[in-house]
Amino acid sequence: MTVNGNAVTGEVEGRTLLVEFLREDLHLTGTHVGCDTSQCGACVVHVDGLAVKACTMFAAEAEGADVATIEGQANADGSLNVIQQAFQDHHGLQCGFCTPGMVMTAAALLQENPKPSETEIRHHLEGNICRCTGYHNIVKAILAASGQDVETIAAE
Repeated sequence: MTVNGNAVTGEVEGRTLLVEFLREDLHLTGTHVGCDTSQCGACVVHVDGLAVKACTMFAAEAEGADVATIEGQANADGSLNVIQQAFQDHHGLQCGFCTPGMVMTAAALLQENPKPSETEIRHHLEGNICRCTGYHNIVKAILAASGQDVETIAAE
């Protein structure tokens, strides 16, 4: 498979999850394991351009695929990309544990829908759990990353 633009190979047991392969074999620990039940979204990566919970996919299923993780989201010069910067600017993170999955989910949404509404963002985030922020600032960050006015978002 290709991970963040780099060809990688590895030998895994058939039961090895993609999240385990990324974290343990490739040492890409930005993809988090939060629940082991596919509920939290902390492990979201992109596989061939689609957002996937890496705890629900076997590593062998990604053979030949193009995989993108949070480590591959920064700009070429190492600076934060527009989504990451918006999360920082609009306090869309606190403990940071859910942040990689939120950023990857947001990137998939903005790829599909470059100007989502607040309702569309909230709907798209339903598979991701944040135990700290209450989501308000995450939604603001995604609106900002899409170039929209964050002042229009309703206060919770």
